[in-house]
Amino acid sequence: MNKPFLSIIIPAFNEANRLPETLRKINAYLSVQDFPSEIIVVENGSTDGTYTIANDMQGEIRCLTVLHENRRGKGWAIRQGMFKARGEYRFICDADLSMPIKEIANFIPSVELSAPIAIGSREAPGAVRYDEPQYRHLIGRMFNWFVRILLLPGINDTQCGFKLFREDAANAIFPLLTISGWTFDVEALFIACKLGFKIIEIPIHWHHNPHSTVKVLRDSFRMGIDLLKIRFNDLMGRYHADA
Repeated sequence: MNKPFLSIIIPAFNEANRLPETLRKINAYLSVQDFPSEIIVVENGSTDGTYTIANDMQGEIRCLTVLHENRRGKGWAIRQGMFKARGEYRFICDADLSMPIKEIANFIPSVELSAPIAIGSREAPGAVRYDEPQYRHLIGRMFNWFVRILLLPGINDTQCGFKLFREDAANAIFPLLTISGWTFDVEALFIACKLGFKIIEIPIHWHHNPHSTVKVLRDSFRMGIDLLKIRFNDLMGRYHADA
């Protein structure tokens, strides 16, 4: 099989209702591109039949691969997907497809020409948020303030679920990842900076999904603890390429 130009990695925990439509939209987009691609769904710990539904869709979508992991956590799912991916460029994509998939066209030139990592940003000039409750926006900005103070002073939106990594950057960063949950994004970007990889933010159109699996208060507390863990790991020297 030819090496894919693009791998799209989708973490899927209890996504039985949303995943089929998302996969069909992504497949429709990829089918009219002039490069080879693959879709990798990583289901981990679902209780709603997500794995069976995704697995059955391999008959409909030829470029689809489905992985099953017993261990839960978005970070863990992404890490396993990165290890499986073969693409020159590897795109993390939320299963709710809150960013229209066609906007991936804005990421690829950036990673090809100017930086090995491009991340979707709801805060960059030109970005638009749709239907997001004000309280969620405020909590997100508070979390990002702590991220910038403690770890990543130049990044305005670490938690958007759409990110593109060049192959060499992905291969260097994801083996060093230690966080299995939501804050894996911060850790991955922090490691990228430690290893000298440039990161650029791509403004996107982002649509709030009222059925998001993020529990704002509970997950915000856990993510705050993770920020301290990342700082501790750094002090212990765990983010070196030869670690």
